[in-house]
Formats: sequence, C-alpha cells, structure tokens
Amino acid sequence: MTIGFVVGESKPTMISAQTARSLSVGEYVVIDSDGGKLLGLVERSFVSSAALTGVHNFEETVESKEIADMNSRDKSFTSKIGILGYLEQLQKGKAMIPAVPPLPGTSILEATKQDLDVIFDPDQPEWIKIGSLLRNTSINAKINLNKIVSRHLAILAMTGMGKSNFVSLIAKQISKLDGTLVLFDYHNDYADMAIPKINVIDAKINPRLLDASTLADVLEIRENADVQQRILRLAFTPEVKEAKQFWDILDENVALVGANPERKEDRHSADRVRDKIDDARHRFADILDPDVMDPIGLIKEGRVNVLNISELSEKQANVALAYYLQELLNDKKIATLAKNAKTKSKKRHRFESPIFVIIEEAHVFIPKGEDTHAKYWASKIAREGRKFGLGLGIVSQRPRSIDSNILSQMGSLAIMKIVQEDDQQQISSAAESISKDLISQLTSLNVGDAVLVGQWVNLPSIVHIEEVKGRAIGSDQNAVGEWALNHKLEKVAKESTQELIQKDLLMK
Repeated sequence: MTIGFVVGESKPTMISAQTARSLSVGEYVVIDSDGGKLLGLVERSFVSSAALTGVHNFEETVESKEIADMNSRDKSFTSKIGILGYLEQLQKGKAMIPAVPPLPGTSILEATKQDLDVIFDPDQPEWIKIGSLLRNTSINAKINLNKIVSRHLAILAMTGMGKSNFVSLIAKQISKLDGTLVLFDYHNDYADMAIPKINVIDAKINPRLLDASTLADVLEIRENADVQQRILRLAFTPEVKEAKQFWDILDENVALVGANPERKEDRHSADRVRDKIDDARHRFADILDPDVMDPIGLIKEGRVNVLNISELSEKQANVALAYYLQELLNDKKIATLAKNAKTKSKKRHRFESPIFVIIEEAHVFIPKGEDTHAKYWASKIAREGRKFGLGLGIVSQRPRSIDSNILSQMGSLAIMKIVQEDDQQQISSAAESISKDLISQLTSLNVGDAVLVGQWVNLPSIVHIEEVKGRAIGSDQNAVGEWALNHKLEKVAKESTQELIQKDLLMK
C-alpha cells in the first residue's frame, strides 16, 4: 500500500518524503525505487499546517483552526528516512546501499510482516527474542547471542529506564541455552531472579594472592599515605603470604617494621596500618578470606552466576572484580591452548565453553581518566576476549563517565532513554552506526524502549523489550506504601501491648 512519495533532494543514504499520515520515528518503510525495493527507517517526522503557520494571537489561531479543519489539504506530513539498503540483500544478511538515490516521486510503501520477519526474526538458535519492534509491533525483535559473546555489549540508560530488566532477560535466555554467565551484582539486584540455573555467590578476596599495593587498597590505606604504604610493602613478605595465621603474622611484621630504631617516626604510621588490618579482618571477615584458595572455583559452568559484591567497599569491589576478570581471562587462555592440537598445555583450566561477563555500574569500575585494577583487566578482555571465548558486557547510567577506549570496543549497544547531552555525545562517538537523528530521539523513549545497534542485530532498530516475569528487579521503592504499612504495624503492636497491660492489671 502506497503511503507517500519521495520529494525534494534525495541521497543514496537519506530521502525526504511527503506521506498520507504521520510516520513514527523508528518505523520501517519500503521505497519502491527503479533499481529495486529499498528498506528505510524513519529517523525524523514532522507535521505542519499551512493555515496555522505564522499565527500571532489566540483569536487568529481560532479562525485559522476553523479553516484548517475544513481544508483536507491543510496538513503536511514530512519525514526524513534513512536508507538501510536493498530489501532483498538485507534479507540475505547483506547491506548494499544504492549508488543512485531514489528519484523524487518514487512511491513509499508500508513494510509488511513478510518484508521484515526474515531480517528481525531469524529462525536460528543463536537468535533469541527480547521483545518486538516498537513501531512495527507484529514483528519480533531478536538479538544474536554469539555476537555479544565474541564482540561485547554495552547497555546504557538513565536510572529506571529498564537496564536491569534487560540484563535479567539476557540472563534468562542464556540460562535456557545452558550458557555460562558471570554477573557482577553491585547492588544485590539479581539474587532473586526466577531462573532455575542460578548460582548466587558472595564475592571473596584472598589477601594472600594480592600484591602490596592492591592489599593496601583492600585495607583502605590512602594512596597519599606514603609511609603507611611503604610499611605494608616491607611487611608483606613471601613468608607472610605462606603463613598459616596470615593476619597475625602480617600484624607482627608491621609492628616489627614500625619498631625500627633508625626510623622512630614510623611507629605511629605502623600503628595506623595495624588498626587498618584489625578493622578489615573483623569488619570484612566474610569477604577477606586467606583460606579460600580458589574463589573462581565457585563459578559453575552452564549456570547464571550472580557474584554479589554489594557488601564490599568501592575499592574492595574494584580489587575483587579485577581478580575475577584476570582469573577468567587466564583460564580461558589456558583452555584455548589445551584445545590446540599443536600445543598441549599442562596447566589446569576450569571452563571449557564460552563465558559472558556482565559488569553492573560500569562507570565505577572502568572510569574515564582514572586507572583502576578492574579497568585494566576489563580493557584486556575487550581487546583479547574474543579470541578465547570470553565476552564482556557493561551496564551504566553514566556513559560520559566510562572509559571511551573500552566503550568504543563494545561491538553491540542497547541505548535506552538518555537526556544528558554529554552522554549522547559519548554514545555517538562510540557507535558509528547510530545517526544523529536517532541519537536525538533518545530523550523521547519510554521505559523498556531501546535503540539497538551493532553486530548483534541485522539492522539498527528501535524495540520494546519484554518485561521479565517475577520480582521487579531494580524498580523504584514504594515509599508511601511502605510508610503506611510500617505505621499500621506499629499501631497493631501498640494496641497489642496495651491489651496485655490491661489483662495483667485485671489479673492482679
């Protein structure tokens, strides 16, 4: 069915159109050009009225509206449509932009289900359903899981726009396929996911396995506390790392270093380090465990592994995350060597199949302009993980604060509502396949809507992501409801207490 025509100046990648109705941004249309049918994506849409243009006051507007209502030709529906390629080639997985732009007067047709199904709803096992196209709602929206494991993924959105739901949906789909997912849960949002194959782990750090500077971070010794840093470095000897009573021997060594008669000024700093050790070993006894020799061994293959790091301070979480990322990358390297017929690796490895790692609150661990342990290893995985079957997913509500080098290596992006202009600029620089017009639409997306670009989709698309059934993950708190419930419980408790007092008085 013809819904419009190409008008004005057209380009091989963009046309202007006049249409019979207002087209929605994100809607797909077919351009019936002489060289073959082209698929287009509506990137901008305008409605104008000849009668209501240039009015200067209310009375004039009322009169002009009456004229506009009587004139069927008053309204003008204009669209800017990006050309994605020849439809037939796109259905075969190839994007071919026309060398010659469509001629003005070329018909624009509604895209049918038959036109779009092959592109957006492929029938292969690596393609999983995550929702439907936002404007062409009868078409399923699928993503290619193979591509996010091999080419990495970023999920970016403001708080409350559906990031956690999308992560949960991906986890659920990976679980159905017996895949291995490691999800670093910074706010304890995912432990209650209704997934059969879920393995919730409390993150642990073995202080024996750290170097002195990293241990200083775990003990929360400030970077500019040079004397304390030096004392810990001198005290943290190979003998301490092997000692059965790790904390006691480390404490004794710190005391010995501080008792050096040639550096009497060190005594006070040594006492401060000992206080830090005492505080850490007791306050974080469940996290800092010198007897857990293989924290990675708690991760189970073929499961959704939720690694709870919510009890750790920011520095400790950074150290823990770096340790797990390092060990996972090293393990996958060993596993790859073991599969190589020419190189027989004698080292033990834990995981045979690919692993996908998701980092929540990524701006905390891979920040722009700051070096962290986790950032170093995340960067290595972003560069090298593809070769060893280790994929990286980063999730954040602050794209502007994420290291741009790592973000640019994310081969696929899901972008939800983003308002801040500097966030939009960061996304634009990281994703060449998303146009400025689509970027400008990010402010108008609703909860659960997302722009998908990159290698995990055949074409850029605006989709609505289905809601995961079960617990509302990452949802806003119902403060009013909880206050009312708390008040009701207090009232019941007070009345019960008064009844008990009255009964006690009567018995006396």
